[in-house]
Formats: sequence, structure tokens, C-alpha cells
Amino acid sequence: MVAPLIKGLVLGLILSISVGPIIFAIIKHSINSGRRAGLSFVAGVSTSDISLVLFCNFFTGLFATALEHKNKIAIAGSIFLIGLGIYTLLFKKVSIAENANGAHEKLTWQKYVGLYLSGFFMNTLNPGVFLFWFAWTAAIVADAAAASNPANYKAIVFITCLVFVLTSDIVKVVLSEKLRPKLNTKNLHLINQIAGVILIGFGVFLFYGALK
Repeated sequence: MVAPLIKGLVLGLILSISVGPIIFAIIKHSINSGRRAGLSFVAGVSTSDISLVLFCNFFTGLFATALEHKNKIAIAGSIFLIGLGIYTLLFKKVSIAENANGAHEKLTWQKYVGLYLSGFFMNTLNPGVFLFWFAWTAAIVADAAAASNPANYKAIVFITCLVFVLTSDIVKVVLSEKLRPKLNTKNLHLINQIAGVILIGFGVFLFYGALK
């Protein structure tokens, strides 16, 4: 089925090039802590996307309830982003910690889990992401109704989209991590400050939108 494959690729492209806090967080973690740290964060984001797709497809009856509370979701998401931004801007310490052979310092499994959960909740608590999946799910379900096999149509679209987005995020991690040898502690600190300001900015914008 060519049509759902193309639609999935287009949808994945739109989501992967969308500028938001996720892309800056991927770059920051990859540069600061290495490829595995970036991939842990991306894994959390991907898990969140899969969960939201499943929710939108299999719990359509809850759409109305969820949308009734979109302002509360937005406020919770904005508080999370602002808090994370303040921590990154004011309190997070950065350094170039490498071992004798120039490799990244090995992170503990607890830190990897923390990065995974950070990616999951940053993506899940962003109402823009939820509304993105909600709107496209409604459109795709409508298109699938006219297909000979609606279930296969939807599966192809969403699997193609999710695989494309995950692949693009992994590419971002790899490219970001390759920049690290050219950076020093001062530059890393500047990157963290920029990332913190961006996170706070997105959080404030989200909070303002929720109050309108």
C-alpha cells in the first residue's frame, strides 16, 4: 500500500523537523554526556510517542475528556519545562569528563533511567504533541475508513511515521555527539545556558497559552 507509506513518511518528516524543546534536549544530552545518554533520552521520547499513538487509536472515547482538561495538561507541562529549564540554566554543572582514552565518562544506570524518564515526560506533558497526534489520528482514521483494510492502513501509516521519527532522532544524537571533541567546558556551559533559556521560554509560552 503506497498511499499509507507515503503519508507515514510525510507525517514523520513534519514531526522530526518541528522545532521544540525535544530537539534541543537531544542535542544537549548528546554533547554533554555522549551517544548513550542521547539515545536514552530518545528512547523515552519514542516510548512516549508510541504510547500517545496507542491512546489516540484505541481510546478514542477518552478524547473528549482529555481535551476538556487540555489547559491543566498544558499548565503541568509548562511547569515541568520551566523547572527543568531553571535547573539547566542555574544549577546544572557541566564538565568535560573523559577517561584516559578520551571516551566519555561512564554514566550510572540510574542516570540513564533518569534521562529516559526525562525524555518520556517532556514529550508526554507537551500538549502540542498530544494535539498533534490527536489531529492526525482523526484524519488518518477517516482516510482508513475508505481503505479495503482500515487496520492495515493505520498500522502502516503510524509504524512508518514512528520509525522515521526515531531514526531521525538517532541521527541527531550521532551528529551532535560528533561535535563534542571540538568543544570545551566553557562552550558546554554556554550550550546548557542556551538550552535552559529555550526550555523556560517554551514553558512560559505554554503557560501563557493555557491561561488565554
